[in-house]
Amino acid sequence: MCQLREKEKTNRQLREKENTNFLIPVVKRKKRERELAQPHATFSTRKELKMKQESAFTIYGANQHFHLASCNFEMATTLSEAYRDNPLHLHHIIPLDFSSIRTLPDSHAWPQSEDDDDNNKDNYDNDDGPCIPIIDLMDPNAIELIGLACEQWGAFQLKNHGIPLNVMEEVEEEAKRLFNLPVNRKLKALRSGGGATGYGRARISPFFPKHMWHEGFTIMGSSCDDAKKMWPNDYARFCNTMDNYQNQMKMLAEKLTNMIFNLLGVSEEQKAWINTFPQLCEAVQLNFYPCCPEPNRAMGLAPHTDTSLLTILHQNQTNGLQIFKEGAGWVPVHPHPHTLVVHTGDILHILSNSRFRCALHRVMVNGLRQRYSMAYFYGPPMDYVLSPLVLHSLPLFRSLSVKEYIGIKAKNLGGALNLIRMLQN
Repeated sequence: MCQLREKEKTNRQLREKENTNFLIPVVKRKKRERELAQPHATFSTRKELKMKQESAFTIYGANQHFHLASCNFEMATTLSEAYRDNPLHLHHIIPLDFSSIRTLPDSHAWPQSEDDDDNNKDNYDNDDGPCIPIIDLMDPNAIELIGLACEQWGAFQLKNHGIPLNVMEEVEEEAKRLFNLPVNRKLKALRSGGGATGYGRARISPFFPKHMWHEGFTIMGSSCDDAKKMWPNDYARFCNTMDNYQNQMKMLAEKLTNMIFNLLGVSEEQKAWINTFPQLCEAVQLNFYPCCPEPNRAMGLAPHTDTSLLTILHQNQTNGLQIFKEGAGWVPVHPHPHTLVVHTGDILHILSNSRFRCALHRVMVNGLRQRYSMAYFYGPPMDYVLSPLVLHSLPLFRSLSVKEYIGIKAKNLGGALNLIRMLQN
């Protein structure tokens, strides 16, 4: 009898220990989930940050199996979710059928200033006048040259950037294949009023009284859902090309961001998100500017700054992009073979405490040549808290998350920075 009681006691202790071992990892997992859900949580080292990220996906306890879908992770919200909070009306989304237009409709006729006339006199191939710098990424002084370009222009052209030529050729070919589809096929992938991806007009359209001579296609993550709507049986080539382009651009953006942050003296802790957070604020935008019957009265893309930290642009060999510089006006960005255009956005302007400009840019159209461009937008995660990283004086901007800033800019395109500014520099 004593032996039986002793055996029951031993079994009970084993069961209690087993239950305790099961509960401990659950408690640890829940604690780590709460830590990861904190906005802009700071970590002492890159190693600690990596361990915390990996722990959210680690299954603790022997012989315990959890499905990832059942875990209620409070992960960073995506860029598309931020756009869903600021929906557009359909008349701001559906582009004109440019293939059927022979004269410029009044809806697309913009009032012109003398400055616009000067920039539209078929002088696209004229290299006289100021131009944004062309920087060789292999140059030993590339970091300093990039810093100077960001201060003076907010833009530069980059050569020897490491992106294979065939990657740029393939993405341009796929963009042409998309925009050359019949209108009814493209409209199958029309962006919804509260959506962020798919076919449609520029998202900045509602802020301007006239429409732009432009078609666009936005990709966030995989493009397959939208591509299947246009090519039910032939979408894989498009998707693979876009995935490859996005991955290549992301690597380049990370390299450039590290270089710029090193120049600013940003600490390893402050820039830890660059190579560790998988859910960044990033997107690919394909743009098409058809030939226009009256290019001097039309606008391809109206003046604006990008929200991103950096925008990296591949363009075909047709002029149209212009950067605004005080004292010089609108300066054409002449395409150069095998170069990429890089320009800074609002986020880098904030993080640098306005040391680096955010490039005000626009696109003019052409009467004889079509223009295609493929832009990659790069920025920190949506819950990352924006505030000046390097302070040699008082901060000029208040702190807020990336998602908050996108929400402000969705309602105040040209005035978002002023709305978060605390001091005038």
